Amino acid sequence: MHETVQDYYGKQLRGSTDLKTNACCDPAAVPAWLKPLLGRVHPEVQARYYGCGLVCPPLLEGCRVLDLGCGAGRDVYLLAQLVGPRGEVVGVDMTAEQLEVARRHRDWHAKRFGFDNVRFVEGYIERLDVLDLPAGGFDVVVSNCVVNLAVDKAAVLRGVRRLLKPGGEFYFADVYADRRLPAALRADPVLYGECLGGALYWNDFLRLARQAGFVDPRLVASRPLSIEAPELAERLAPARFWSATYRLFKVDDLEDACEDYGQAVRYRGGIAGCGDVFELDRHHRIEAGRIFPVCGNTWRILAASRFAAHFEFIGDFSRHYGLFPGCGGGLPFPEDAGGGASGCC
Repeated sequence: MHETVQDYYGKQLRGSTDLKTNACCDPAAVPAWLKPLLGRVHPEVQARYYGCGLVCPPLLEGCRVLDLGCGAGRDVYLLAQLVGPRGEVVGVDMTAEQLEVARRHRDWHAKRFGFDNVRFVEGYIERLDVLDLPAGGFDVVVSNCVVNLAVDKAAVLRGVRRLLKPGGEFYFADVYADRRLPAALRADPVLYGECLGGALYWNDFLRLARQAGFVDPRLVASRPLSIEAPELAERLAPARFWSATYRLFKVDDLEDACEDYGQAVRYRGGIAGCGDVFELDRHHRIEAGRIFPVCGNTWRILAASRFAAHFEFIGDFSRHYGLFPGCGGGLPFPEDAGGGASGCC
């Protein structure tokens, strides 16, 4: 399958307009704050963009960032402007033709930005341990519609966790299905190249993430995908697909449920692009200055991450109050036992 993907992205596709679905191209409007930065990326690099989301989390200045499956480098050059001259962005890709485009325009971007803080590495994202990448050396790892193309997705997740610093995060967009696909669809070269054949059933992704040590995956955003080529849509039906952005934090001692310890945080502000509101994920929209009750996992994630200096932390883990309200799960036992009824199930 590696050879199939390399051929598809290296030889068959010449630009994003050659794709047969919108799975690997984000039709959503680019946020206003990013448009000036995107405008400073070379047109040829932009034309060979195959991402499915936005992988620019906040507070990146001075960070060391790794982009898995960087392709022609659009996100690398976008992130390079956000990390600035004190940071670094490393792009990894297995397709030589894509990397040739990225490297050919490196000097062009360095002159435009006023600094050169990027490098590109050829290799497989399932084999990060054999590449010239330091263990525990990255603040953030990103990926844009690439993990679905990996043959061994569990190896990717394990490799990412090894490369992240404590408190670091894997912030990535990918494609997910509402069910496990039949083997024939998973092996189809066009469907695989279009980021559909290799899409994980969302619940299988959550299991793999937890097995790799990312105990509490956080969903940031999602959108349904349309398959506009009738012949592909007919073959894939009735399966449905979504592009989704997750963030996985390398934080020890996270629990497998949202437990309530009576804790809260207060966002102090000061993060560029998050002046009045900090959005950790889809369920945590934290207004500046307001005391915001959180579960133990959210408290630990914020305290261990690069965001910690922008928060005030209230409470500790000395007293447990049960499951955090509204976070799923619940007491499995009925409130009323039925007046002495007995039996087993």
